[in-house]
Formats: sequence, C-alpha cells, structure tokens
Amino acid sequence: MPPRGGPDPVALAEDVAAFLNYVRGERALSPHTQMAYRRDLDRFSEWSVAHRMDHLHPRSQELLDFVEYLQGLGLQPPSVARHLASLRSFYRFLKLDERVRDTAVDLLAAPALWDRVPHVLSPEAVDRLLLGPIPLDRLAIRDRALLETLYASGCRASESSGLLISDLNLDGGYCRCHGKGNKQRVIPLGSRAVAALRAYLEGLRPRIMADKPPVGHVFVSGRGIPLERTTVWRVVKKYVVRQGIHGRVSPHTLRHSFATHLLTGGAELRAVQEMLGHAGIATTQKYTHVDRDRLRQLHAKFHPRGGTAS
Repeated sequence: MPPRGGPDPVALAEDVAAFLNYVRGERALSPHTQMAYRRDLDRFSEWSVAHRMDHLHPRSQELLDFVEYLQGLGLQPPSVARHLASLRSFYRFLKLDERVRDTAVDLLAAPALWDRVPHVLSPEAVDRLLLGPIPLDRLAIRDRALLETLYASGCRASESSGLLISDLNLDGGYCRCHGKGNKQRVIPLGSRAVAALRAYLEGLRPRIMADKPPVGHVFVSGRGIPLERTTVWRVVKKYVVRQGIHGRVSPHTLRHSFATHLLTGGAELRAVQEMLGHAGIATTQKYTHVDRDRLRQLHAKFHPRGGTAS
C-alpha cells in the first residue's frame, strides 16, 4: 500500500459512491438507512477535504477532531455515534476492497474515540461489559441475565426491575415491557439474552427463592426480594468499573446503545421507535405500528447479539 499522501477529493467521492452502491445492491438496506449513510459520509467528506485529510490513511487525532466537529454542530450523542458507525461500515468496505489497512478500521473502534461520545457505547465496549460477571461473583448468573436483557431489549432500569416472569416468553423469544404510563410493548430478546435468562431462571433463581416467600419478579436480590431500580444501576456500575469502560455509563447508556446499534445496522427507525416505546423520536416519522414478527426479524437481523449464540 502506498504511503500516506494528501487529500484526494475525487478518490474519496468515488469510494463513497462505491460504498453506497454496495449497501444498496449487495446489502439491500432500507432507503432510510442508505440516506443516513449518504448524509453521514457527505459530512465526513466535506470535513476531511477541508482539513486536508488523506481518507485512506486516517490518524486517530483526525478522527477525534472530527468527533469534536460533530459535537460543535450541536449533534446529540446518538447522532455522533451514528456517524462513527457509518464510518466503520465505510472503512470495513474499503478494507474488503483492499483500499485500507486493518488499522483504519481499528481506529474507529478505539475507546479513546468512543469516550468522546457520552451515553453511547461501541459494540466492542458492550461485549466487554457483558463479559464482566464471572463465576466467582455470587450473583454472576443473575447479573449476566440482567445485563443481556438491558442491552437486548433497550428497557429502562425501572422497566427491567419491574419485569415479571409472566412477561417472559422465552420460547417465543420476546418479553412484555411495562413502560411509562403503564403502556405495554412487546420486545424481541435475541438468543443471547434468552440463553442467559434461562440459565438464571432454571438455575440460580430457584436456589435463591428456595426458602423465601414467592415473588413474581424476574430479577431478585440475594435475599429474594425484587430488585429496585437503584440496584440495577449499581450492578451496571460494578461491571463498568471492573471492565475499565470509561465515561458515565448507566442502564440508560445501554438503552441508547441498543437504539444506536440497531439504527446504524440498518433497522428501520419506526421499528426501533416501537421497541423503545417512544411516542416520537426527534429524527423519525410519526409513530406507526410494526407487527411483532417483523420486530423479531429486525432484532435478529440487526442487533449485534440477536443472532444464534455461539
């Protein structure tokens, strides 16, 4: 590969066009997602040319500067994260085409970059967090099930602590969530969360509740009482610190990350809106209904942990 050169606006435009053709033809992403990629890459192209950046040999400081530029435009953290995810997809395409080296893609997953985007974790950081509970932890199986459920469903801390066993349909792969105003919504869980919940419900939870009064809540403390919202926060914080994940990370961070990762993976905005239980999202159309099977298919296709467990 040739050494780093100067900016080449023509080559950059051609690479962006090739990538957009790729996502339209080979990946068959929705028109909305294609438009989002185009907007994000157009903004990156304008910035990189103005700052004389060689897009085939990005430097970490240049990417950090780009994040600061996006924040300076007043973009919210999920929008900044979406730009980074779009760039990662773009550079993965260039890597497949042998236009860039692995390091270009690696830079876009670097913690230093994502630390500049509060409230949203990279998929790699989420993976690290979910690996936090270990067998030496007394409630590791419960904690793993809780973390997997938070990320797989996008539930708020209060919604996960209020989740009832009767709300789960693990054979069907979904749960019923009671949101604000007691509005109910059905959310796919994905195979990883289902497996973690089964391990907890069939193993640890019965042992905890063996000599305790029965309760209907999924997540209970070591004393057999339903988890409080504040306890959910403490569980998340525990593993954030253990895994060395930087920034202010909370259960709501996993909710933001859930939505951002689905959207940047190509999920339709209306579907994510329904899974989050929002009456409206700033950049979306008016709320519309999406059927349960369609939601489950979208979750399995686009969520990083929605496929078959290995």
